[in-house]
Amino acid sequence: MTDLYISVGIDVGADFSFMSIALPNQTFVGKPFRITHSNLNSLQTAVSKIKEAEESYSLKARIFLESTGVYHYPLFCYLRDKGFNVSVINPIITNNSTNLNIRKVHNDKFDSKKLALIALKPDLKVSLMPSDFVLNIRNLVREYYRLTDQCSAYVNKLTAVLKVSFPEYIGVFSKLTVDTSLALLDKYPSPDALLSARKTSIIKLIRSTARFGEAYAEEKYEKLVAAARTAKIFGHSLQSDTELIRLYISMIRTYDNAAEQVMKSVRNITEAQPDELFVKQIRLLETIQGCGFLSAVTLMCEIGDFSVFSSPKKLYAYLGLDPAVKQSGKFKGTNVKLSKRGSKLARRVLHMMAVNNIGISSNGKPKNPVLRSYYENKCLSKPKMVAISAVIHKLCNIIFAILRDNKPFELITPQQHNQDFQFAHLSVA
Repeated sequence: MTDLYISVGIDVGADFSFMSIALPNQTFVGKPFRITHSNLNSLQTAVSKIKEAEESYSLKARIFLESTGVYHYPLFCYLRDKGFNVSVINPIITNNSTNLNIRKVHNDKFDSKKLALIALKPDLKVSLMPSDFVLNIRNLVREYYRLTDQCSAYVNKLTAVLKVSFPEYIGVFSKLTVDTSLALLDKYPSPDALLSARKTSIIKLIRSTARFGEAYAEEKYEKLVAAARTAKIFGHSLQSDTELIRLYISMIRTYDNAAEQVMKSVRNITEAQPDELFVKQIRLLETIQGCGFLSAVTLMCEIGDFSVFSSPKKLYAYLGLDPAVKQSGKFKGTNVKLSKRGSKLARRVLHMMAVNNIGISSNGKPKNPVLRSYYENKCLSKPKMVAISAVIHKLCNIIFAILRDNKPFELITPQQHNQDFQFAHLSVA
């Protein structure tokens, strides 16, 4: 970005945007122009204005759009297809930039001018727009999490209602939302309904939805009856509870089925393109302990183009795992926390991976002895959450190394790693 260029800043909205054109000397060409997205003449006029500025000043234009959800993408594609150099700027950069004057001003016209001036900085960092292939997967993965979060919200609501109307029912099954449990609640949503039902009917329903035999059904029936009798003593069931229970079950099933279909689509897309670099990187991440397909595809979707990261620290910062430093003069903030400015989904997945890796398997052995030992050593001097954050950083190092070297994960102790490092350097020497 050392060459001179005309900077075109576009403040994007849902239905219209404002465009400002700035020259290298920070003066503006004309006034901010309103682009109406649904008006083809308005879009063509914007293109003409940019080309006129290029011809008048014998400079190429670079167009900069602020990332605003999904609204910037159609305009980005339209201008890119017209042959322009188009980039996307993270809103964090524009929000933290100094205002153009002393007055506190915030409107679309002013923001487009501010964006055009910010884009003239030679050290400006822009976001890379992923390919359509990656965007397809990213959109589906993010929708999957939205659906599962909504499903979890209704599970919490169902639990809350049962704690009042049918408290002991929650402990009958290992998980409240298993098919057998939901089928029983849907048909017998209150203690009275269950107690008045025939034993044979309840056992038949249990056997038709569970994979176990007669003994299992008999055991669950006895527990259900006991729970219903207890609820008659300590519990209060209203007619509204019955309606809400059935409503929540319906919503849980709807969201669960929708999430399942979305994830099926994600798998179909990746399996149909096994030679895509992005898919190969997903497969590499799946070799990490505690990283299944969902975790791997989520991380790759949030990372996007790995080639832009030249060091693990840049990956930390991108994912919001870097410390938020507070320092001014002699003051130094001691309560340092993560910046959390990157992807929430990526941090969510990394946290689950960290917890999985430091866990103990059913045979009593650590799932990942290296990270478990690292975590325990950190816990000697740090709080547990700080120690988990350190494990997450270690996982980021592993992810970076796997994607950089294009090699699957291999569990190596620190001692073996040092030996391999020294051997490699001795061989070079």
